[in-house]
Amino acid sequence: MVSNGTPEKTAPGAGPDQLEAAFGRPLALASRSIHADDYTNTHPAVAPPMHVSTTFRYPRNPDELVPWSEADPDAFENFYIYSREKSPTTTRYEALLTSLLGGPAISYASGLAAFHAMMVFLNPRRVAIGGGYHGCHGILGLLHKLNGLETVELEDEAALAARLRPGDVIHVETPLNPTGEARDLEYYRRKADELGCWLTVDATFAPPPLLEPFRWGADVVMHSGTKYFGGHSDMLSGVLAVNPKRAGERTVPGRKGGGESKLTWVQQLREERLLLGGVMGNFEGWLGVRSLRTLELRVKRQSENAQRLVEWLAEEKGKGEGVVAELVDRIQHSSLQPEAADKDSWLARQMPNGHGPVFAVWLASEPLARRLPSKLRLFHHATSLGGVESLVEWRAMSDATVDRRLIRVSVGVEAWEDLRDDLLQGLQALKEEVGR
Repeated sequence: MVSNGTPEKTAPGAGPDQLEAAFGRPLALASRSIHADDYTNTHPAVAPPMHVSTTFRYPRNPDELVPWSEADPDAFENFYIYSREKSPTTTRYEALLTSLLGGPAISYASGLAAFHAMMVFLNPRRVAIGGGYHGCHGILGLLHKLNGLETVELEDEAALAARLRPGDVIHVETPLNPTGEARDLEYYRRKADELGCWLTVDATFAPPPLLEPFRWGADVVMHSGTKYFGGHSDMLSGVLAVNPKRAGERTVPGRKGGGESKLTWVQQLREERLLLGGVMGNFEGWLGVRSLRTLELRVKRQSENAQRLVEWLAEEKGKGEGVVAELVDRIQHSSLQPEAADKDSWLARQMPNGHGPVFAVWLASEPLARRLPSKLRLFHHATSLGGVESLVEWRAMSDATVDRRLIRVSVGVEAWEDLRDDLLQGLQALKEEVGR
């Protein structure tokens, strides 16, 4: 231990083995969310500082000056020059994420900035993608305009075999936006191996401790950190994490015939982030550090709340009478998938710690869906998700591609009984208003 009560410094982005060496024992997720960045401490203050500077002084000794282009990437880790490259606050955020996600993590200004950076880095000719977040489809549309990038329907097995080539990308969003349904990562890993493709996973809807995509073979995992990593509806963030088996590789993805780089995958991503400019702000990085301290507490509570609400809605719907049965057409969530009932299924293996806190409800008509949010008192009618407060969204407000009867529900940390009662009174008020 050093004099200020922190463990001896470990390598930046310390993994479980390095943390075990530093603390003398393995640490659980909840402990790592609080201590995985301890090696960055340079002051005895317990609360993490926020560094707001965009630029940093070079060494005063002329003999210690090393031009940026000549610096050893491995020795360059803790040397700060300009915040578009990195800053102490976002480095601390990335240290926590590296430990929590199980692979070296790079932060970005938003989830879409992270997705764009991932596509630029892998540089595929084709991307297999299903439904999910419309913003990712928008990024692929921009890339199509620039370089002719093609998309392939993810769930069309014949199309995957016929159109994908080595170096292409299979991109799986699980659980899916806006329904919260899960997809089988083991299956898509097999497909990626058969076709020589990269497997990328958007796990925004199932943050730790709900899903470990690297365990199921993902090459790169992305998150919109705006959601659960932020957790308080007050920051924008995107994250890429690289499978440790890939992190040290020096190939250049997407280059014809393959190619070698002097930089590892992680170093290449950081260098490209410097050029793309999609770096997080210092304040957002500090908010991320603050928020990750309670990640497991929040996500477990939100997952349990969502599970109970879905079970209640499904039970009420199954009765065939009452306001839920009358106004709700269907409910979708991973806990309602057929595989959820089988303890030996891929879904049970993939998400053993619970289901995502987002689900979808289809009302019987578009006017009902439009009007329901105005009848709720605890649920805020707003877009986004993952915060401590529960949200509902008439999803047509922000996504033109969905059924206009769909309500997306993001469950917060309130008492689930209060949320249930709010939904019930809202449906009853809606029934009275429309005279059904």
